[in-house]
Amino acid sequence: MAGHSQFKNIMHRKGRQDAVRSKMFSKLAREITVAAKAGLPDPTMNARLRLAIQNAKAQSMPKDNIDRAIKKAAGADGENYDEVRYEGYGPGGTAIIVEALTDNRNRTASNVRSSFTKAGGALGETGSVSFSFDHVGEITYKLSVGDGDKVMEAAIEAGADDVESDEDGHYITCAFEALGEVAKALESSLGEAETVKAVWRAQNNVPVDEEKAQSLLKLIDSLEDDDDVQNVYSNFEVSEEVLAKLSA
Repeated sequence: MAGHSQFKNIMHRKGRQDAVRSKMFSKLAREITVAAKAGLPDPTMNARLRLAIQNAKAQSMPKDNIDRAIKKAAGADGENYDEVRYEGYGPGGTAIIVEALTDNRNRTASNVRSSFTKAGGALGETGSVSFSFDHVGEITYKLSVGDGDKVMEAAIEAGADDVESDEDGHYITCAFEALGEVAKALESSLGEAETVKAVWRAQNNVPVDEEKAQSLLKLIDSLEDDDDVQNVYSNFEVSEEVLAKLSA
């Protein structure tokens, strides 16, 4: 599970957070609109919308933005977004999964392919790398809910598979199919989670050197800068020494 922390630390490195945050609200709003359109615009009757709103609130998204995104789904002229997953290889043979919500598949595919090509990677077919990842549920809590033992106990009770705690919070993993159930059980013991979402977790990580890690980060940054891209996952890992340089 160490790969999770390391990937998170690299993604949260200095200077990168502001760039990500500026696009975060529009990406969260798009997920809310898609969720509201896929079901009812009432979060009490629409589990996906409830989660999307919860995740937006965790990032301090203003209520007005959330309401506007829900209303947008009801508009007859609102855009229709498709959920698309791209899979490919980055430098050093690393596997990358890209999840997007797009109103123009051709534009997104072209942008994603271009990012891979520029970084010396290659876009593959759907299914070309996802077999080496597990699609799992991830529920995160702030440290303030309690220590590792308390969270571990609550997670076991709720039917989760694993817990990882670091200085930023608690990360609880469960089967994708059980995400709603586990999140509900945890809410009754720990309160409302900070985020609840499905993620792709690498089964095995691929070690890369500093040069390849730099190229990979450029690729991931370029993908994340695309308004259509919601999430990017990879299976690379670096030494502690390289991690310190990348996070500086």
